[in-house]
Amino acid sequence: MTEQYRKFVRIASRFIPRDRIYTDALRRLAWGTDAGFYRLIPQVVVRSVDEREISRLLRLAGGLHLPVTFRAAGTSLSGQTVSDSILIVAGKHWEHYEVLDGGESIRLQPGIVGARVNAILKPYGRRFSPDPASVASAMVGGIVMNNASGMNCGTHANSDRMLLSARIVLADGTLLDTASAESRRAFAETHGDLLRGLEALRDRVRGNEALAERIRYKYSIKNVTGLNLLPLLRFDDPFEMIAHLMVGSEGTLAFLAQVVMRTEYDYPCKASAMVYFRDMREACRAVVAMKRLEEQTGERIVFSAEMLDRKSLEAVNDPTGTGLTAVLTETKASNAEELAARIARIEELLRGFDTFTPVHFTDRAEEYAKFWAIRAGIFPSVGSMRRPGTTCLIEDVAFHIDDLPEATADLQALIARHGYDDACIYGHALEGNYHFIINQSFSSEEETRRYAALMEDVVALVVDKYGGSLKAEHGTGRNMAPFVRREWGDEAFDAMCELKRLFDPEGLLNPGVIFNDDPQCHLSHFKPLPLTDPLIDRCIECGFCEVNCLSYGLTLSSRQRIVARREIARLERSGEDPERLRALRRQYRYAGEATCAGDGLCSLSCPLGINTGELTHAVRAASLRPGSAGHAAGEFAARHFEGVKASLRPVLTLADTARRMLGVRAMSGLARGLHRAGLPLWQPAMPRAYRIPAALRKPAAAESPKREPDRVVYFPSCINQTMGLARETPVREPLAEKMVALLRKAGWEVIFPEGMEHLCCGTIWESKGMADIADRKTAELEEALWKASCGGRYPVLCDQSPCLHRMREKIRRMKLYEPAEFIWTFLRDRLEFHPQEGPVALHITCSMRRMGLSDTIVALARLCAREVVIPEEVGCCGFAGDRGFTHPEVNAYALRKLRPAIERSGARIGYSNSRTCEIGLTTHSGIPYVSIVYLVDACTTPRTDADEAPKE
Repeated sequence: MTEQYRKFVRIASRFIPRDRIYTDALRRLAWGTDAGFYRLIPQVVVRSVDEREISRLLRLAGGLHLPVTFRAAGTSLSGQTVSDSILIVAGKHWEHYEVLDGGESIRLQPGIVGARVNAILKPYGRRFSPDPASVASAMVGGIVMNNASGMNCGTHANSDRMLLSARIVLADGTLLDTASAESRRAFAETHGDLLRGLEALRDRVRGNEALAERIRYKYSIKNVTGLNLLPLLRFDDPFEMIAHLMVGSEGTLAFLAQVVMRTEYDYPCKASAMVYFRDMREACRAVVAMKRLEEQTGERIVFSAEMLDRKSLEAVNDPTGTGLTAVLTETKASNAEELAARIARIEELLRGFDTFTPVHFTDRAEEYAKFWAIRAGIFPSVGSMRRPGTTCLIEDVAFHIDDLPEATADLQALIARHGYDDACIYGHALEGNYHFIINQSFSSEEETRRYAALMEDVVALVVDKYGGSLKAEHGTGRNMAPFVRREWGDEAFDAMCELKRLFDPEGLLNPGVIFNDDPQCHLSHFKPLPLTDPLIDRCIECGFCEVNCLSYGLTLSSRQRIVARREIARLERSGEDPERLRALRRQYRYAGEATCAGDGLCSLSCPLGINTGELTHAVRAASLRPGSAGHAAGEFAARHFEGVKASLRPVLTLADTARRMLGVRAMSGLARGLHRAGLPLWQPAMPRAYRIPAALRKPAAAESPKREPDRVVYFPSCINQTMGLARETPVREPLAEKMVALLRKAGWEVIFPEGMEHLCCGTIWESKGMADIADRKTAELEEALWKASCGGRYPVLCDQSPCLHRMREKIRRMKLYEPAEFIWTFLRDRLEFHPQEGPVALHITCSMRRMGLSDTIVALARLCAREVVIPEEVGCCGFAGDRGFTHPEVNAYALRKLRPAIERSGARIGYSNSRTCEIGLTTHSGIPYVSIVYLVDACTTPRTDADEAPKE
């Protein structure tokens, strides 16, 4: 790091906490990686929280002549958010919003995820119109600044069309709100030269009829190559021009602090069909015909038509047939009758084409959602199939619709001619917009030359032959920067350069993106993707996982852990830079390993199902091999498990006694001091010691004498055998006793497995990286449950969902249930539900989500309470077994949005189905959380007229 960067850090540290300024090797690497195939390592990374910080940072960087790049989610694909200088992150902390005009518009900060915006707007019957495939992960800042569009919005409803105003910070630190008359007046006084220069450029462009017509023609289809020139023709007001010039500018003109966007009507009725054709040309002709429907009828009938070529279908294992092309078609309407009419019109049109199978639309959301999930997952799915050592690249072009059949055939032939046999073409065919994916090696000059030759031919085909767009929606980035002038011509490119000079005279904002003097810039700084571990080798670093990663923004995200492990593996093999390798290993221990909850939720939003938690377990296992001290301790605990649990009870009793004597405040202070010394952190929600009474295990007669009771094997989890009630709790019976009481209320006889004091599902050891011990403990449990269930005759119930998740993964010869599913399946028809008044909070654990039981526990809670509150943006609680005690900062960060949500809801109690999670939830919500079993028991009475409950 040069003295200039050190000076930047020293001064920035005066107004930004040092823990948000990163100069260490690990986090510079992690934040310097995005979804694209380039990598630059920034000198400094700053996590910003507000526009005041941005303003001061830009003034500071400008004074030191240091370049700055902005980043939101990092899902961009063309090198827009990588930097070898200063990287400013505007993701977490930039999530505020305000719904305006009854949902007709919405004010957004750049760090809010696109899908979250749609969830906010859903109650208003509105939606955020840009809908890129990455909308579930991409943030508003990136969507707008790249003018990302997607399947439905085309050119009629992209960010440029829907934007109403923008709040920006210029390179000199000046804040401008284009919606504020006061801000505009102040800006006119200080930046009159910029406004006059903008007006002069506008007049010059408008006065050049040939150039103006070219701009209109270029933007009649999707086009994000270079800066957005359309505002020079659309608007007279310079402030309107400024706002819309931000769209597609990729951070090269200013920082986007806030936007106000018009929203779009969200049609309540939708239907989709996957239409199969024998060849691509016929599919393209059908798409052209569907596009013409709107011109013929004057109404929008086909809302999207997504092309999936043969390789795309193979990547997602489509079973329909080989060698086919599919067009995923969607229509929408305000009511069922209108929807049926539109479906009929499309089906009638498609009868004139040679489809492989009959056209069938479905309006069932659970069915068409699978189609769109397939479409969204093509890029990562194809990327996962790449040859070892290759990089997954995605390009993004657009043709005018009349050219589509011929241009598509030419594009296919071109890619094949260059030897990319595993390439695929897919995308928004209704808008003439295609993506093509190639798996490319950059390990030799020959391979790099092959890629360069491909790009030259693509440019010649798209620009010279068909007058299309080299970038339709993914942004110019570094990948297309050398070709901007060629696509647009000298006059248009000079206008872009003039805009850059007006807004950023020193060229310090996102240098190398859009404007790059190096004609070979797209052929350097390729990201390495070395083989590291089979658990993660398929990962293409798209970042889709991060929305479910609880430590994202605290230490590292799931994607960043993979990035770090890959770099460590690369350095280990190459032998280069041993000092950096040592630093990465050392820094990873806390940021990468210790603060990973291992919950596996990242796998739910990963199109490939990659579970970074398994990587963490593998990393832990590497340091706990058989024979090590840690492994020996694990062995001792496993062999003396009953004694270990017994030894915990006096500790819990001692802690409870100290709390009673000292009071909560003094006890908390003492606990924090002991935690700093290395002990687990005591929390006020800590339960007291408990042992299941022997009397509970004795069979009891069922309350209903009308039939022989059904039998269930109940295995109370280790924690519920050891931990009872917290001192301050609204419930009065420990969970095991309440569980038994509820089962007996419904007429079930409870069987406990023999020797359950020494039994365990193995999760404790698995989370520590001792898989061999974990599997042995699971095997012991399986044998005991098999015996207790009479060879699987009776269902098995475990009261802790994380334990049940592991049991289900490892034990397949018995029916295993956690409380919510068991109650829903077997007890529901034997109980009379009396829903409670007032809101109750519900937390869905990670294991419930991964087992696909979220809807089950929600449905059960809604039988019990008239209002069920599921706090938004609260995923994994981060307690992760004992991590809530050893690394409580993870639990606190994961639940940072819980208390405000609870306070807004008015809920006074919360329910879940994991005792450790409930400790953390109670601590950070301000209300007690207990098992869902207590809610069911409180609001039910036995049904005397119930038919026999269902059996499985």
